[in-house]
Amino acid sequence: MPHPLPWYIAGPLIGLVVPALLLVGNKAFGVSASFRHVCAAVAPCGIEFFGHDWKRLGLWNLTFLAGIFAGAGIAGWLAPVDAIHLSPRAIADLQGLGIHDFTGLAPRDVFSFAALATIPGFTCVVIGGFLVGFGTAYAGGCTSGHAIAGLADCQLASLVAVCGFFGGGLVATYLLVPLLLK
Repeated sequence: MPHPLPWYIAGPLIGLVVPALLLVGNKAFGVSASFRHVCAAVAPCGIEFFGHDWKRLGLWNLTFLAGIFAGAGIAGWLAPVDAIHLSPRAIADLQGLGIHDFTGLAPRDVFSFAALATIPGFTCVVIGGFLVGFGTAYAGGCTSGHAIAGLADCQLASLVAVCGFFGGGLVATYLLVPLLLK
């Protein structure tokens, strides 16, 4: 069974790819840019924002996105994950929040079709997904795009965005999620 690259090899490789994309093709490395191209390809609906030549401008980005999905599928097939191993303290804290199913990658008590009928499940998946999508569009990129490509390009806006992402993550982790799940 193949093993993933250790962080000390994968990190520098990613660190070389990002500047190479910027220098060679003036291409920003990020997944959120592909959302506009997907919308333009699937359902342009006459909206000016989606009225661009997605084949010329975004085909490379859609190929990159397809590679992410293919790689994730192959990785899941070659090395399926039965359960995440958590510390006893983390399990106790999550059980205190009402999460008791630890059999997959994400707690099924919150992230499943059955959980969508509950207020915490609907809030986490639907409202949270909408807010992530809106935030990605508003910030001009996603967390990985700003943190990897934007910071590699020394963009002040990416530094501000990354600080905002981390600050928002801390507020959500320590304030919002405990209130929502109790």
